[in-house]
Amino acid sequence: MRHLMSNLARLYALLDDVRLPDDLPYTQCSTWELKFLYLLGRHHLTGEGRIVELGSGGGGSTYALAKGLSESPVFDPRTGRLHAYDFFRVGKGTFATEKFFDSGKAPEGDNSFLAEFKGRLEPFLPFLEIHAGDLWQTSDPDDTAPVEFLHIDIAKTARVFKCVSERFLTRLRPGSVVLHQDFAGPRLPWLHHSTGALLPYIEIAGPPIRSTLAFEVTKPIPADVLTRISEDGFSYEEKLRLISAVQERVDRDHTDGIPFRSVLELAKAYVAHYDGRHRQAWAITKPLLDDEYLSRTRADHFEQLRKAYESERGQAARRSPLRRIKRLVRKAVRR
Repeated sequence: MRHLMSNLARLYALLDDVRLPDDLPYTQCSTWELKFLYLLGRHHLTGEGRIVELGSGGGGSTYALAKGLSESPVFDPRTGRLHAYDFFRVGKGTFATEKFFDSGKAPEGDNSFLAEFKGRLEPFLPFLEIHAGDLWQTSDPDDTAPVEFLHIDIAKTARVFKCVSERFLTRLRPGSVVLHQDFAGPRLPWLHHSTGALLPYIEIAGPPIRSTLAFEVTKPIPADVLTRISEDGFSYEEKLRLISAVQERVDRDHTDGIPFRSVLELAKAYVAHYDGRHRQAWAITKPLLDDEYLSRTRADHFEQLRKAYESERGQAARRSPLRRIKRLVRKAVRR
């Protein structure tokens, strides 16, 4: 794959000058992230490899990227394609909002906003390829074509991330660009420890763009590394070390609003939580309770981890030999 320039960091200097349409489709991405997507399409991507968006939602991010591609001097809309993947419907497991409908609410008896998506992206439909449905069904396991660009805004569960890993990360090559849109999500630690495993083979573009981490592949990624990522083949201790390695490289986002080192520390707590180590999860969490950003934005995370710890502690107490002896003594006394 050919790039006019390989350093993504140069795009940061252009962010303030981007002017996007006021009527962009509704999106959960920030304006900064939309601007960065536009700049990638306008100044970086070529279309010589697959351009893939996983989790297109209502179409705002897709529109920004497609607009940039349409204004690129090197992207050829006759041969290049932007692949948009999503359920394109609301319902359990889709993580979609009814705001993706034009009316802001799903019509009676219809949970699909695919028609609205196509209408919003109408100017770009000639080079837009839409894949609607479950990613495991809509992605091709036999497709090995190199991926030039991968926007990941779909890996809300370990199950989906396994599909992303097996069918898309394996197709990255030197020069490929990846955007993790949910990098500020502590409940998705697979994004963080997998990035730690990839650190020897990538270059992080710079501070995250709000919740999005951008990086470019600089060296071929060994097959065994990709296999361990897709098979969740890292031990508990390894995952913590991999996240720590990312903490050494990533501090705050480019607006200074998100303290990523704290966010990643809370992600470590979720590594422990998902591994059933609730005492360790709470031990990691407690020092973070006074973090201003986390206490304001992740109070529900704290409550979830606290409840799991207290439940585990209660179960342990009920199982303890001393408690059983006391119970037997009370029964004997009552007799």
